[in-house]
Amino acid sequence: MREQFRAWTEATETFVLEVILEERKGKRAVILRSVLFLLSKVFTVAIKIRRFLYNVRILRDSTLGVQVIAIGNLTVGGTGKTPVVEKFARELQDQGRTVAILSRGYRSKPPPISHRLLNRLLFREDSTPPRVVSDGKSLLLDSETAGDEPYMLASNLKDVIVLVDKDRVKAGRYAIEKFGCDTLLLDDGFQYWKLRGRRLDIVLIDCQQPFGNEHLLPRGTLREPPSHLSRAHTIFITKSDGQTEGLRRRITQHNPTAGVIECVHHPLYFEDVFTGERKGLDLLQGKKIASFSGIAQPESFEQSLIKLGGELVYSKRFADHHRFTQQETLNAINRSKKRQAQIIITTQKDAVRFPKIDRRDLPIYFVRVEIKILKGADDFHDCVRKICFR
Repeated sequence: MREQFRAWTEATETFVLEVILEERKGKRAVILRSVLFLLSKVFTVAIKIRRFLYNVRILRDSTLGVQVIAIGNLTVGGTGKTPVVEKFARELQDQGRTVAILSRGYRSKPPPISHRLLNRLLFREDSTPPRVVSDGKSLLLDSETAGDEPYMLASNLKDVIVLVDKDRVKAGRYAIEKFGCDTLLLDDGFQYWKLRGRRLDIVLIDCQQPFGNEHLLPRGTLREPPSHLSRAHTIFITKSDGQTEGLRRRITQHNPTAGVIECVHHPLYFEDVFTGERKGLDLLQGKKIASFSGIAQPESFEQSLIKLGGELVYSKRFADHHRFTQQETLNAINRSKKRQAQIIITTQKDAVRFPKIDRRDLPIYFVRVEIKILKGADDFHDCVRKICFR
């Protein structure tokens, strides 16, 4: 039943996304877009009211007395946020800060429904401690329980605490009291206004699709209007192609004082999904390859494989955060073989969701990436210095 519900949810999400991006034609799609447009106007008003209520202190935020860095996007998914969170966490930890990453754990395994219902019926706050994905020493949860991004961050950052909870005020308090943290990184936290205090807001903008289709949810992919960039202290232009003059001018219109940093996702090596064996970046040279992914923007990932010398003969795409079944994996292997692929490549985010399989007719590797700063390195180091020596 759970698998059927998940499949239905993903199919619905895919259909709605195709309607939003105008990939679906016909009368039904036009009517649905009109309905979504009206709903987006309601959503815009709701955002402005919520922001106003926080500004006049009717909705109260909390201060925990430590440095808070919120890293997020204006749009839904696909900006390459996780490697930026990792870079900040690594840099701050190296500078002597005790860092905790606080994530809401999108599509992680929820608490028991009986527990959640009881809390709502009794109008009480959830007192369950946050899930500890990593205590800075050991990886304690699997990807299904923790969520893809928290698990991936905990895997890559062995000495950083990673906690999952929708209530990040509670999670932040737990990080301070239990682990002595003095720096809290809010993963996907630009819209999380409940935790303020000494806070820096870092916003990521995808160079290829900076503001989606310019519509707010649910007609588009914007969570907030572009004018809300004015809240950002630092702005990252991710997946930069170097041709960013027009985008920079638009950013300056909304926020003339923020530091602007341009970066790309730089591949480091390939790692076998099942054995952990690592290979250099020349692995794909002259080979026929297949790609296998469940991410928001698979086109960018597939193009990066071609740039590394591979000939892409087959690609299989799933909805973002899709949890692969054994049969889906075996089907992808069979179809890749029919296209004479010699190797299958996936992303690290997808690799954490792979099932165990006995058949390994083709090697399956994920590409490990990190952020490489192209422009604005001084702004990045200034940002880190402000945090460390405030």
